[in-house]
Amino acid sequence: MGLMAMAKDIYDRTRIVKPSTRPLRVYAFDPGAGRFVGNEMVATVPYEKLEPGPVGARFAVVDYDYEQKVYYKAVDLDHPWIVMRRGLDPTEGDPRFHQQMVYAVACETLQRFEVALGRRLHWFDFEYAERDGSKPPARAAVTKKDGAEEPQAEKPNRLLLFPHAMADANAFYSRAARGILFGYFRASETDPGRNLPGQTVYTCLSHDIIAHETTHAILDGMRHYFTEPTNIDVPAFHEAFADLAALFSHFSHKEVLLDTLAKTGGRLYDATLSAEASAGSDKKKDGDAGDGKDAAQIQSEIAAINPLVQLAQQFGEASGMQRGLRQMLGTRPNSNDINVLVEPHDRGAILVAAVFDAYFTIYSRRTADLFRIYRDGGGQANPVDLPEALASRLAKEASRTAEEFFSICARAIDYCPPVDIEFGDFLRAVVTAHADFYPADPDGVRAAFVEAFRLRGILPKGASSLTESSLCWPQVADNALPPVVGLQFGDPNGLTRKEKDDNGRILRAYAADHAAKLGFDPRRGAIKAPSFHPIFRIGPHGDLITDMVVELVQTEIVTDDAGTGPYPFRSGVTLLIWQEFLHNGKRADPKIHYVIQKLRTAARQQRQSEHFAAMPRTGRRDEHRHRPGDDGAIDEKKVAAAWQIDFGVMHLGV
Repeated sequence: MGLMAMAKDIYDRTRIVKPSTRPLRVYAFDPGAGRFVGNEMVATVPYEKLEPGPVGARFAVVDYDYEQKVYYKAVDLDHPWIVMRRGLDPTEGDPRFHQQMVYAVACETLQRFEVALGRRLHWFDFEYAERDGSKPPARAAVTKKDGAEEPQAEKPNRLLLFPHAMADANAFYSRAARGILFGYFRASETDPGRNLPGQTVYTCLSHDIIAHETTHAILDGMRHYFTEPTNIDVPAFHEAFADLAALFSHFSHKEVLLDTLAKTGGRLYDATLSAEASAGSDKKKDGDAGDGKDAAQIQSEIAAINPLVQLAQQFGEASGMQRGLRQMLGTRPNSNDINVLVEPHDRGAILVAAVFDAYFTIYSRRTADLFRIYRDGGGQANPVDLPEALASRLAKEASRTAEEFFSICARAIDYCPPVDIEFGDFLRAVVTAHADFYPADPDGVRAAFVEAFRLRGILPKGASSLTESSLCWPQVADNALPPVVGLQFGDPNGLTRKEKDDNGRILRAYAADHAAKLGFDPRRGAIKAPSFHPIFRIGPHGDLITDMVVELVQTEIVTDDAGTGPYPFRSGVTLLIWQEFLHNGKRADPKIHYVIQKLRTAARQQRQSEHFAAMPRTGRRDEHRHRPGDDGAIDEKKVAAAWQIDFGVMHLGV
């Protein structure tokens, strides 16, 4: 017997590979769409071992019906029969499917952001809301038999999902509840759309609403000072960004995308689809935005609403709106709307329309050659129905471009100032982020963004012109700031607790030592580092580029002469710190690439004071107007909590 035959077999030929994904059935839109093509779809979410609820590492579904005062039986998504069926069948009548739906869509939304950003995201730290790294949370320990202490695993920071939180036409993200509360309500008795008059409509069964609310939570985790309504754009930006995430997810629904392309002749931005029967579309006048209902004699002659450009259609129809809750093309290019619209959803619709204007412009540019080939082959100049092969090719381009635009918007958050966000800041962040990731830009994506924003009156402050070079945040000059010695970048899975503690100490010390150069006034208090996280991306030449995005924030508690307050007034700086490449086997200390500022000025403080003074007075704000802490000082945490966006009030009925 040879040596190899005598050797012990070191290979495991019986191992069953752990799955990386879990398929779960969901509604692509909502139950109101019925069995419309593609409405019942399979969401692919990351696999994890789940407890009944479902409860995982990132989400926990808590199904207590506050109206009926009852806990519904929790679904066990690891039950073999449910696993074999790829989850429960979509149905309105089973609370267990409601639980499956909110979990699946929330997971799907979080995954899309993490893929776009290339890192693991974290929820707002509910336990340590005002953390700055100087006081890391105490780690629980257990005592072993020998008397030694062993650290326990940290408690998961889960987002709670409440599918039946209230009998109300509402759904909202809440810090106080540490999660998302979904309501249910009765459809309109007089104008219920495709719903039965008075039927129960569940917001937890709307793909759009779940994605929208999950995005609020994601954005709060990325930039938690964006929930302080310091100017008129802040709540509108939160609404617009959540709408963008929900609407761009429509373009991942391949069957719906193909059907829409075929019925709009490739014009995805059309408000309606061509009717199934040609007579209905013939009776729709050229340039008429109507749906052909007046001329139609049978249902197949009625032009349907384009599902891609509508948000939460069942909710809107059940509320008597005769359309979706909101539309991506809700505003025409009008530079005056930005001066008169103040309600957060109306104002946010301007930003949504600008982004989708840019998206449809690039989609049209990238598909123009396909239409030329189609027409040269004898196709109609303005087709109503498209051949299947052409629709398939257009769908790939539309989906790819939508994913690119979603990623652009997500990455732009890292290039925004950490406080007091304005629409113009977001435009500059988009242009800068895109220039960093795609410097060549052969299709003119950045120019399309700039023109779409300009047409709607969204103009950035601090830029000398609307040229790309002026709109990009300026890069730090060589040797203007010293390197950040000792900063640790970890890997795409995150930083260890020790790395976080070390980085927090290094960044606070750096901010204190170089406060004036960064734009802070050292006399106005300590500078905190609320968040810092690494970014990993592949450069244009195939090299790995590693950045660290850092928030530095300085807070003053202000009570002005008008009696507004106390309220937090914050100065903030976003740093993008670049890990240097290896050179001759050595790596230089990390250098600051961008310093994106929103600093203290008298004009900015006056604007915030006037904006807060105009806001409705709440009992919570009155309670903390002059309430000191135990040491006689004003409690910053309580003051800050009193000046938060109330998404429950803002989302009520809309």
